[in-house]
Amino acid sequence: EVQLVESGGGLVQPGGSLRLSCAAFGFTFSSSAMGWFRQAPGKEREFVGGISWSGVFTYYADSVKGRFAISRDYAKSTVALQMDSLVPEDTAVYYCNTARYGIQHWGKGIQVTVSS
Repeated sequence: EVQLVESGGGLVQPGGSLRLSCAAFGFTFSSSAMGWFRQAPGKEREFVGGISWSGVFTYYADSVKGRFAISRDYAKSTVALQMDSLVPEDTAVYYCNTARYGIQHWGKGIQVTVSS
């Protein structure tokens, strides 16, 4: 069974940093692309960024490009989202994602709040 477990969320002041982690279980992590999405109150879930199975390619939404960075650790089967220069508009529940055989798998999500 595919399981994705997010950690590292919380409250941070504008301009601060936060690092999210996603632990992956139940599938071949080393051959799977991984992604991060977020959903703010009253808004649809949106793509934040992704990383290829090889780790060579990363992709970001324009709204986070240059501020967020995705990386993966094959030994630990984890994918991280480093978030810098946070702004209140980054406040959302963040979800880890992977797709296996056309089926989307999601973590339960973790809250990130950017506020002074």
